[in-house]
Amino acid sequence: MTPRRASAGPLPAFVLHSHDWSETSLIVELFIRERGRVVVVAKGAKRPYSQLRPVLLPFQRLLVQLGRSPADEAAEVHTLRSAEWAGGVPSPGGAGLFAGFYVNELLLRLLARQDPHPHLFDVYADTVMALAGAADDAAREVVLRAFELALLRELGVLPELGVVTQSAQAVGTEGRYSFDSEVGVLALPRGQAGLPGAALVAIEAALLHGGGAALREAAAPVVAELRAPLRKVLHYHLGPSALRTRTVMQGVKNLLDPAHAAAPVLAGSPARPR
Repeated sequence: MTPRRASAGPLPAFVLHSHDWSETSLIVELFIRERGRVVVVAKGAKRPYSQLRPVLLPFQRLLVQLGRSPADEAAEVHTLRSAEWAGGVPSPGGAGLFAGFYVNELLLRLLARQDPHPHLFDVYADTVMALAGAADDAAREVVLRAFELALLRELGVLPELGVVTQSAQAVGTEGRYSFDSEVGVLALPRGQAGLPGAALVAIEAALLHGGGAALREAAAPVVAELRAPLRKVLHYHLGPSALRTRTVMQGVKNLLDPAHAAAPVLAGSPARPR
């Protein structure tokens, strides 16, 4: 039998989710830059003096070492050998936590395990920082819409936004458009509400050549108009089961309404009544 080897060195990672495995250990879902979504056992992490206990927190950039080699085809669950805080990413607070956990749930639901997405990892790190720095719910909604766009493009399910899908004609800057998973980009009749063509062209350019800040800048003017088509695409690929973050957030709104009526709208959730 070939012995199992440890991973070559520390790997950049974030914690997406964790739950109890035993009285002293945790099962942790990690998002690792070079490995994608990976499940690990953090042995002893619940012990009071464990070095892992204060480190395995959501929204903190980590450096982790795994106990099995990437070449081990049978390794669906790895042993976490070590994890240390890598710094550089402030955590979202307050209402930003809802948005952050929503982003984590999208990754858990839409990413296959052991499928590397290094660019998406960088987008996620940038999104966490943007959520931590967002001044209000309007700013957080812009961050969420930009992340959803980048995630769907990375997964190959967002149509090219600069081209009308059925006709292959370029999107006109003066026209109005929508998009979904089945038809792609669709030109709307004159006078019908939708996304301005100029905005779609700007968003497509940011997806192709810009970073997170450029994508948020392109999405900001049409953040409300983006919500419905993005919700449709997400629901199409998420399936019928509801997002847990949506359910929890709705419960909080019901308890605190109207004081909490301005909570950020998640594209995976129903539109807020107007």
